[in-house]
Amino acid sequence: MNKENILEIDGLCVEFDIEACRVRAVDDVGFQLKKGSTLGIAGESGCGKTITALSIIRLLPKPVSRIVRGRVVFHGQDLLTLSKNEMHRIRGRKISMIFQEPMTALNPVHSIGKQMTEIHELHFPGLSHKERGTASVKMLEKVGISDPETVMKKYPHQLSGGMRQRVMIAMSLSCKPDILIADEPTTALDVTVQAQILDLIRVLKQESGMSVILITHDLGVIAENCDDIVVMYAGKIIEKADVRDLFRHPCHPYTKGLLASIPSLAKKPKIMLPTIPGNVPSLMSMPGGCRFQDRCPLAADVCRNTEPKEQRMGKNHVVSCHMAGKQGL
Repeated sequence: MNKENILEIDGLCVEFDIEACRVRAVDDVGFQLKKGSTLGIAGESGCGKTITALSIIRLLPKPVSRIVRGRVVFHGQDLLTLSKNEMHRIRGRKISMIFQEPMTALNPVHSIGKQMTEIHELHFPGLSHKERGTASVKMLEKVGISDPETVMKKYPHQLSGGMRQRVMIAMSLSCKPDILIADEPTTALDVTVQAQILDLIRVLKQESGMSVILITHDLGVIAENCDDIVVMYAGKIIEKADVRDLFRHPCHPYTKGLLASIPSLAKKPKIMLPTIPGNVPSLMSMPGGCRFQDRCPLAADVCRNTEPKEQRMGKNHVVSCHMAGKQGL
């Protein structure tokens, strides 16, 4: 394991049982997370971003899913080989996750205080009840909640979306994890609250030195907050690079399509944004060769018949495309 990396994923494959069929939702995924850096994972809904994240902390839904192959190496230890009890001590303590929808992630029948103190009870059993409450209040203050004592007494439905998201962040950071996985942390929030949440994660990251995996379909968010980026499509990684290099020199037609669809003040007003034609293929009828072939304007016979392999386009830039480096890509 490279000393610069805190997490290395190699050859990860995840399968699901759907309608008497077995489908592969994540196929041969591999990437590295550097210590103290932020890695963005981008792609359309259903491309495997969240499944990859849940695989890291081994929270895949059972019994319909399973990790069939791969390694998830954290601090030199493969998490996939650990027992349930060993993984239980790492999940939430060393690797935490902000889930996509805080209203469903928070327990509706327990107060915020009950859910906050439960984390300290689980991972720091030596603390007294008073010490757990004090630590929870301080954590809520740290994430910008002005009246934490009152919030501790409330239930999730009594809080706004932005407040619930701040509570989720507080819960995730209570144990000062080495890695924070943020799965669409700004979904369904208005633009002002989105900016506040992203700024909060960035500040807390700088203060603690933790590493962050930021999952989003918004490339603008990745451009502003990430050091490296992984682009996924139909369960596979199709391009990965440092953020500046990818935005300046995208090499995959799918990545180019995503970037072209971002609104820009430099474009003429009231014009249609470019779109990527077609739809993401179904997991139950995945095409052979390149999975993007039916939507790609440059698709050739080799794309339909042969699965593309990774090729290096720069020092830290890798792409899986037969046409990379050709016809202006």
